[in-house]
This record gives sequence, structure tokens and C-alpha cells, in this order.
Amino acid sequence: MAKRLPFTILGVGHALPGRIMTNADFEKILDTSDEWITTRTGIRERRICAEDENTLTMALQASRAALTAAACQPEDLDLIILATCTPAYPIPATACFLQHQLGCRHIPAFDLSAACSGFIYAFSAAVGMMTVSPYKRVLIIGAETMSRVTDFQDRGTCILLGDGAGAAVLGPADDKVTGVYDLHLGADGGGAELITVPAGGSWLPTSTRTVDDRLHYLKMNGREVYKFAVTKMQEVIREAVQRARIKMDDLALVIPHQSNARIIESAVEKLGLPASKVAVNIDRYGNTSAASIPIALAEAVQDGRIHKGEWLLMAGFGGGLTWGTVLIRF
Repeated sequence: MAKRLPFTILGVGHALPGRIMTNADFEKILDTSDEWITTRTGIRERRICAEDENTLTMALQASRAALTAAACQPEDLDLIILATCTPAYPIPATACFLQHQLGCRHIPAFDLSAACSGFIYAFSAAVGMMTVSPYKRVLIIGAETMSRVTDFQDRGTCILLGDGAGAAVLGPADDKVTGVYDLHLGADGGGAELITVPAGGSWLPTSTRTVDDRLHYLKMNGREVYKFAVTKMQEVIREAVQRARIKMDDLALVIPHQSNARIIESAVEKLGLPASKVAVNIDRYGNTSAASIPIALAEAVQDGRIHKGEWLLMAGFGGGLTWGTVLIRF
């Protein structure tokens, strides 16, 4: 069995906007149908932020819930890592606003951008820093307001995306079994242009032309991304199990990034995993990028789908192209 790192999840929480946008709502504005969307993606509805909601407000709500679940006070935290590709501001990091609004000490706080793999990257960064520093309790968050970079005239992408946030407090394990047993991250920058928001950065600064050409919205090569995700999801889950020298049957729960129900179903079938062991909520929330895994994690804990001592595998893959897994004994 792989070497154990003595860190665990002390508490989780999540936050979702109140507005629900259904497939029927898209039928009113696009040449599409509920059947077409559901058949191809598995999505039936998604949450959309109101004007007074954004990545920061949702991250704050999810963080407070996670702190309560962990029986932890804001002043107990040593570090904050916020995974997002839709920050509240380009500068400074949204995590700094979050640190202040939570009422923390002057602890380090930073944003991390790895798109749909963001929460896994943040989890791995937190474990690494806890291993080599005196940090005892770390707050990690995945929060996204994807609706603000969604082109609602683009039928191929707008039906996929939603808003939300999930958070977890990491801390020391209190026994000899609980802990992190495997971490793995990867990226293939050769596929970086498959999922982009072309304008707004230093490469293509904001201008009248970039706004008129709708270059501040997410662009995606759906066919190529689908092929990547189908293959990568199976690969990273299988390799994580092999590295830890456990069996697929040992897994109590797998939480994959919620990109497309067909991708998840294909991987589950080929890996021989029963559907009961895989967390799926894409039908209710769509693809919330870095928020998808922590939202599903919070729901799984609250629903009693994972118990102390059981194996939990989280797997992310998406823009960058990036991927990663975290295997823990809960």
C-alpha cells in the first residue's frame, strides 16, 4: 500500500445560487430542446448567479459552512487556497477578499487557476504545504461564476455551464489509518487552446473589437474535449488505484468532475464500477468547473455516502488541458 500522509478532511460545505435555469428555459432562446440537451449531456438544470452573487459571495458562504462542519473558527486557519477561473476581480486574488471577510488572521491566501481540475490542484497544493510547513488547518475552495463567461448565443457551450462553490477544511488525521494515500497531477499544454476565454488578458487586451467579437466568452472545441475527457477519466482513476496497490472494489465512492453524464457513464462501465459508487449531480447543476468536485463532495458527506475509514477517490480533468486525482481514507 502507498505511503500515508496524515491529513484529512475536517469539514465540507457548499453554496449555490437560488436561480434555476432549466432546459425548457433554453428552448425559449435557442434552437434546442430538453431532449437534445438531456440525451447528449445528462443536464436538466443548472444554477445561475443573480446580480448580487458572484464567485466571492458563494466562496464565502461555502467556506462558512465548511468551517462550521469542521468545528473550526476562521482564526484557526493557517492558509486559504481558492481554485477558480472566474475570479471576482482580475487583481487581486479573490482569496484575499475571502480571508478578510471571513475574519481570519493575516494568513497567506491565493487563487489557483486550473479550470475543472482546480479543486484537485488546490487539494494537492494544500497537502504539499502542510507537509513542509507548520500549517495545520487549510481552507480550500472551488468556486465559479461560469455564467459570466458564458455566451448564451453559443448553443454548444451555454447549455453545459453553471455556477456554484464548494469548500473543505483540511487538517491533521486523528488516527493511524485516515489520510491521503495518493496525489497525482498532470497537464498537456498542447491542448490549451481547446478551452479558452480568448480576450481580457495580456495576450489580447480588452478593446471594442474583442467585445464586439464576443471574445470574452468561453470557447470550446467540444468534440476534442470529449475525446480527451473520456480517455483521461478512465486512465487517471485506474492509475490511482494501481499506485495505491488497492483494488477497484475497495473504493467506497468516486467523485469525478461533472463534465458530461455520458463521459462519466462510459468510464464507470469500462472500469467496472457500480453506479452506486459514483457521485453524479450534473443533472442538477451542470458543469461548474472547479466547483463541481467540492459540491459533490459536500453533498456526499451530508448524505452519508462516505464514512470514516472508507476509500474516496476524487478525479478532475479539464481546461489546460489538466487532470489530477486525490485518493484518501476518509
